[in-house]
Parts: sequence; C-alpha cells; structure tokens
Amino acid sequence: MTSLIRSPLFLVITLWAAGLGAAAQFAKIVVIFPELQAHYGETGAISGYLVSLISVMGMLFGLVAGVMAIQIGVRRLLLSGLYLGAAVSAWQTTLPGFEWMLASRLLEGMSHLAIVVSAPTLIAQFTTQRHQAKALTLWGTYFGVAFAGIALSAPLILEIAGLGGLSALHAAYMAIFALLLTVVLPAEDRRAVPPWPSFRDILRRHVTAYTSPFITAPALGWLFYTLTFVSMLTILPTMVDPAQRAFVAAAMPLASIVASMTIGNVLLGRFTAVSVIIIGFALAIGLVLVFLLTGPDAWLFIAIFAALGLVQGASFAAVPQLNASLPDRALANGAIAQTGNLGNALGTPAMLAVAATGAATGLPALLIGCYAIAIAVHLALARSRAKAPATPVSGN
Repeated sequence: MTSLIRSPLFLVITLWAAGLGAAAQFAKIVVIFPELQAHYGETGAISGYLVSLISVMGMLFGLVAGVMAIQIGVRRLLLSGLYLGAAVSAWQTTLPGFEWMLASRLLEGMSHLAIVVSAPTLIAQFTTQRHQAKALTLWGTYFGVAFAGIALSAPLILEIAGLGGLSALHAAYMAIFALLLTVVLPAEDRRAVPPWPSFRDILRRHVTAYTSPFITAPALGWLFYTLTFVSMLTILPTMVDPAQRAFVAAAMPLASIVASMTIGNVLLGRFTAVSVIIIGFALAIGLVLVFLLTGPDAWLFIAIFAALGLVQGASFAAVPQLNASLPDRALANGAIAQTGNLGNALGTPAMLAVAATGAATGLPALLIGCYAIAIAVHLALARSRAKAPATPVSGN
C-alpha cells in the first residue's frame, strides 16, 4: 500500500485532483454568479469582482510565487495553498457581507496561485522525462474538467444545500487533498536553501525570467491562449442557433480536453512541446479563416477549441523540456500563472469590445492576430535559444 501511494502515477493523479480544487475556486463562483448577484442585491457592475479579484493575485505575484517556491519549498507552498483554500471556502459557506466576500476572494487568489505554481512543478519532478509530457498534458485539463463537473452538479447542490453548498463541498474537498498530500508527498531536501531575496533581487528575477528564452517561452504563448479561451467560451455560443447554445458551450471545452489527451499526446511523442504549440495555433488560424469565410457554425467553433487543446497541454509540457532545474521550472510556472491571469482579465473585455462594433471581420481578425503573434513569438524565442549558452532538457 505504501509503495502504491508513493508511486509517481498516484502522486500525479493526486496533484491533478488538487488542481481541480484550484480551478473550482473560479468555477464555484462563475456557475452560480446570477444567484450570488441576487443574494447580494444592488451591487451593480462591482459584483463582477467576485469573479475577477481572484485573478489579481496571479497578475501581480505570479513570479513572486515562483520565487516563494524556491525559498520555502514547492511542497510547503502547495500545502499552504490547499489549507488556505479550505479555510477560505469554509468561511464563504456563511455567505459573509459583500465587502468581506470580496476580501475572501483576494485571499483565495493567494491560495489559487500557490497551487497552480507548485503542483505542475511537482508533477514534472515526480515523473521521468519519458512520461512528463503525458503527465503535464493531464495537468493542462484541470480547468476544463473542474468547470464541466461543477456546471453539471451545481443545480442539484443548490437545491439540496442552498447557496453556501458549493463552498462547503469545496472546503471539504480542499481539506481532504491537503491532508492526503501532507501524508504522501515526500519531504524536500532543504539543506541548500538560498537566502531570502531582497525586493531588488525579486525585481531582478522578474527581468531574468522574462528575458530568458527558456523560462518565458511557455508563459508568453500562454498569454495569447488565455486572451481568447475564456472570452470565446463567453461569446461564441451566442453566435449560433439558440437551440445549439447549451451544446456548444459544453462541447467546446470538452473538445479541448479530448484533443489534448489524445492527439496532443501523440504529437508530443514525436515533436517538441513548442512545435506542438505552434501546430495548435496554426490549426486554429486555419479554422478561424474558415469562420471568416463561412460565418458562425457550431461544429467549427468546437473544432477551433480542439485545435487549442494542443496548445493547452503542450504549454505545460514545455516547462520541463526547456528548463532543467527546479528553480527555473518554478519561475516558468509562476510566469504562466501571471500571464494566464493577465490574459483572462483582458481577453473578454477586448473581445466584447470588438464584437460590439458589429463588424463581421472584427472577431476573426482579433483571433488570427493573437495566434499569429503567438507563433511569431515562439519562433523568435526558439532562435534565441539556439544561440543561447544554456541547453534545454530536450529540444527547443
């Protein structure tokens, strides 16, 4: 039994399950957002901060979390995030006043950031190089799986347990996995811990990370992915026949997950992760060109998300391929958290503004522009890596 729970497969699945709890920190609010608005009354547009405040911590402190992982240990950062997340959700079960609920979302942002930086770093650490791509492709599905599960179960939970029911279940889930991972995660070697960095050191690490073609590559590609992913989930279903909207809204993220776990894994066995990312963006551009020429179509939108599924898994797989050391991987995952939250925050308003112009070419042009820039950035960084003295783990 001990050998089973300490096996890499069990650790990877358990860390992925902890990631579902992190994604649920978004989903548990998004799915019942209308009910929360009704509960808190006339809060107007400020009620949107119930969703977006959790992203603020990632936008501001994504790389700082990577630095923290190096200083206090990746295991300790993960467990801190899980225990904090359990405590915050338990408090939210009481449906505190609106201002206190907003404050709790900021705290929850700290918990979320700690988990999404440390869990994929540990997954890469516990798997052999041969299995890293598959393990991190699984990790890349955590957001879509959590949203789908909560969207399906929320109506029944609301009926049985009321508005605080989702938070109560989430608190229990986070606490269970915090305790489980406390037991099964092996202790870290803390004998060579560097001294705590000064504020200037932290700024210097930001510069180092974002000027390194190895550390920054997954994050910069991820920025353009997140600029469009959530916003398309919001907007594209409204462009199809009303009878198809519910199907399209559910099928798009599922198509992304299935493509990532199937075609994505096959491609990662033959090409570098960066190459798979570029293939995914290129396929998406081709499908968006079809959208531009033929107009909205439910299956076409699903196909676009399937293409983006290749980007989803390969972006996380690129982190250990490009960065051999644990500190660099932690910084790379911190940068992904930072650019991902930035993309989520900016993408939907930008796409809504373009859609509001009524121009038929506006939305496709924005998507094509984002994906073309992402490809150009990855190709430029690949050229930089070819000239750099550092050597990535495998390929460029």
